[in-house]
Amino acid sequence: MPRSNRPRGRRAGGDEDDDDLSRVFVGRLATERKRDGLWNVQPLAAASATKYYICPSCGRDIAPGIAHTVTWRADGIMGEAGDLADRRHWHLHCWRIRP
Repeated sequence: MPRSNRPRGRRAGGDEDDDDLSRVFVGRLATERKRDGLWNVQPLAAASATKYYICPSCGRDIAPGIAHTVTWRADGIMGEAGDLADRRHWHLHCWRIRP
């Protein structure tokens, strides 16, 4: 059978780190006040966690299949798109103990 040069897998333009608000706002989005301001906080279920992340608090991996929390500024000066681009993934415990 001849080789196909047609790309397989994801379509062009479907970047995994896109800033699609509909993908981010699915789930139980809440706003929490921490010492440094307001934060949007969204839990991410284990089934939805498909990539490796580094927790900004402890510096350890968050492996695929581990439930964790995604956070981004709710009161940032960079605007909604800029704040959303700076979102971070935290271990549940690390976010809870953050002052």
